[in-house]
Amino acid sequence: MTNEKAVAEKLLQINAVKLNPNQPFTWASGWKSPVYCDNRKALSFPYIRDFIKSEMCNVIFEKFPEAALLAGVATAGIPWGAMAADQLKLPYIYVRSKPKEHGLGNQVEGFYEKGQKTVVIEDLVSTGKSSLQVVDVLKESGLDVIGMVSIFTYGFDVAQKAFDEAKLDYASLTNYGTLVELAIEKGIVSAEQEMILLNWRSNPAAWQGV
Repeated sequence: MTNEKAVAEKLLQINAVKLNPNQPFTWASGWKSPVYCDNRKALSFPYIRDFIKSEMCNVIFEKFPEAALLAGVATAGIPWGAMAADQLKLPYIYVRSKPKEHGLGNQVEGFYEKGQKTVVIEDLVSTGKSSLQVVDVLKESGLDVIGMVSIFTYGFDVAQKAFDEAKLDYASLTNYGTLVELAIEKGIVSAEQEMILLNWRSNPAAWQGV
């Protein structure tokens, strides 16, 4: 089993990712979706949490060996970034969704030095828009953002295009394609449902369900 499949299997095991082609979920954006991802659930399962943390550290070490700082994205990326930074013995900061409304008004929390090579830690990437906004905040703070690592990505073309335009290297522990493939192998979804799942990803904004 590949590492991507192993992570996908763990997420399916604890229902952190749910597939329901016949009764779609509605995202905050209003998009209809046959899949819902909540990686926060993995924090409640110690062995799975440890496995995902270790996989994240492996990816950071292999793809971004020059990393001198990790930055977690609020809120879901904060614990994963902190755990990875602890294991890799790297400094750690996190980024708020907006500047703090009192005190110093910080949006970036923690100590850092300008020019530090930074890897951003996300739990989930969909369109890439919010993730890349965090990258912009870090760059404006004087940091050298060299890449991003997430637990899961839907693999949308719009996200890949956004990362390409931003000239940012990006890696994910697992992805939607791997998850669907595994769900087929395990008999969780049928061949007919597989087509629904794959059709959704080709145009998620316009997809309205079966």
